[in-house]
Amino acid sequence: MIKFAYTILYVKNVSASILFYETAFGFYRKFISPDEDYAELVTGDTTLSFASMSLATSNISDGFIESNTTSKPFGIEIGFAVDDVEKTLLNALNSGALLVEKPKTKPWGQTVAYVRDIDGFLIEICTAMES
Repeated sequence: MIKFAYTILYVKNVSASILFYETAFGFYRKFISPDEDYAELVTGDTTLSFASMSLATSNISDGFIESNTTSKPFGIEIGFAVDDVEKTLLNALNSGALLVEKPKTKPWGQTVAYVRDIDGFLIEICTAMES
């Protein structure tokens, strides 16, 4: 059996990133290392984790592309299903997120908005998909 356990975002400041997600989305920290180079948030079934650039560099010997707020976002997003897209969007923006796309209702009925976090990662804020 394979289980999707976590996603790790490589960030400049683990403490600042974790504080952003706590403030913007109401998640809480599960773990932060004593040297603050790795942390995890409780977000539901899948853990959202953060690693410092120095820790990431020690793990990925050939390097990687760093996320930032000045370049276009990577072709990947983190999705958060919420009850109230407008309220969550406003809270994220007040916490430092950058607006990418205002809420839109998709043809299948789902409401979707997009922001970028303080490190430039793309976040979808949406209503749950109806089954």
